[in-house]
Amino acid sequence: MTTEVNTVVVGGGQAGLSVSHYLSTRAVEHLVLEQAQQPADAWRNHRWDSFTLNTPRWQSRVPGVRYGDDNPDGFMPKQEVVAHFDKLARRLPLRTGARVASIAREVRGDYLVALDGGETIRARNVVVATGLYQTPKIPPFVRNLPGTIKQLHSDNYRNPDQLLPGAVLVVGSAQSGAQIAEELYESGRKIFLATGRAGRTPRRYRGKDANWWFARMGQYDRTVSELPSPSAKFSGKPHISGTKGGHTINLHQFARDGVTLLGRLVGIENGIVKLGSDLPNNLAAADRAEAEFTKAVDAYVAATGMLAPEETLPILRDGFDQDILTELDPTVSGITNVIWATGHSFDFSLVKLPVTDSDGFPIQTRGVSAYPGLFFLGLPWLHTAKSGLIYGLAQDARYIADRIAEPRTAIETTSIVPPPGRSLKPGRSRATTRWADRVMTLIWSSALSLMLDGFAGYAAGIYPTAPQTSSHQADSAIAPPTRCNNDNDGVQHEQNI
Repeated sequence: MTTEVNTVVVGGGQAGLSVSHYLSTRAVEHLVLEQAQQPADAWRNHRWDSFTLNTPRWQSRVPGVRYGDDNPDGFMPKQEVVAHFDKLARRLPLRTGARVASIAREVRGDYLVALDGGETIRARNVVVATGLYQTPKIPPFVRNLPGTIKQLHSDNYRNPDQLLPGAVLVVGSAQSGAQIAEELYESGRKIFLATGRAGRTPRRYRGKDANWWFARMGQYDRTVSELPSPSAKFSGKPHISGTKGGHTINLHQFARDGVTLLGRLVGIENGIVKLGSDLPNNLAAADRAEAEFTKAVDAYVAATGMLAPEETLPILRDGFDQDILTELDPTVSGITNVIWATGHSFDFSLVKLPVTDSDGFPIQTRGVSAYPGLFFLGLPWLHTAKSGLIYGLAQDARYIADRIAEPRTAIETTSIVPPPGRSLKPGRSRATTRWADRVMTLIWSSALSLMLDGFAGYAAGIYPTAPQTSSHQADSAIAPPTRCNNDNDGVQHEQNI
């Protein structure tokens, strides 16, 4: 059976629902297809129970839903995020339980969207809004751990009670790994944390939230053309949290509180975990990221003459005092659980057209592909630093909806040549721009998130101690598989994983 509709949106998550909202306001006939049984499935079923957005409410407003005016600087728990998406979805043409198997283009230019079960939908436009965080990524040597150890990916972790009694090895120290490790050790668990090169951003500095400073300095408006390399958009996210009203996560504090910090996990042989000796470098990278952030803010305050209270952040060194372990015997250490906070892989092969680059990332400009009527949405650095965040949904989704609402002839003549290289943003001095751009590249070079929670990353060249790799996981000691999104996973991968 083949039905026809003007536009099909593939994915009923934050990006798909947002573009559907703007298509509805433009009276564009469309249908949103979501493979799960409810919208916003990633928020609903792929976050731990205590998960809280890392972006404040003023930066986390879902298009078409009004909220947050009473507490703009607060942080939303996932239940509130889901409730807002549910409210939006109720007035949109959403079909759940509909898994798209393929998207093909007809000779005349329309698209055939094939669903599991044999149904086909013909559409003039297709918006692929499936995001990057599609499949949990776990290294293959997990099978070398004893079978008595319970293993979970962070995608499946919910709370401490689902784990076996005993200690926990958390692999990965970016946002997911660091936040889960913190929750677990605060619940009384003994934690071993395999670290990567994720940076650290202080939650607040000189009287304002870190995200307020980034917005004020114009960093969220930086375009993808200003990144030092295409791989920078895959960088891991920094240590920061929206829980407890928002607070800084510091690995040195973890060490002070009894967490055993480790270097990267390089393999597992005969049940023994093999570790790198790079813990000091990983800690130093996080410290330098925070230092670069404070320098950027100080430079901005000095250049603009704005009033902001002086502040000196506490300097912790506890992590450097820990022994460097190169092996870890789970049995001797009492480890009965392993949580793999090692990121996700992505795959756009359902689109039966040559639309991806060597990383598997869609080739597009502002979400517009070279094929008239084919669009992508909800990706990190789709256009700007805030793409992929709820903060950037309105701008990106509105732009795509406007292109769809135009006559096809206008779309066909739209240039998709990438914009020229970086330029100074109006209102910023060269000194301020130099510091701000450096720290932006250092700390806010990915998306999203999901995740939604803030960008970050380590830029090779700023930290000479970082390992160099041709992979797009530039801040990881992993030689990754293709089409993977890094969560600064604390694992050293082999080439052909």
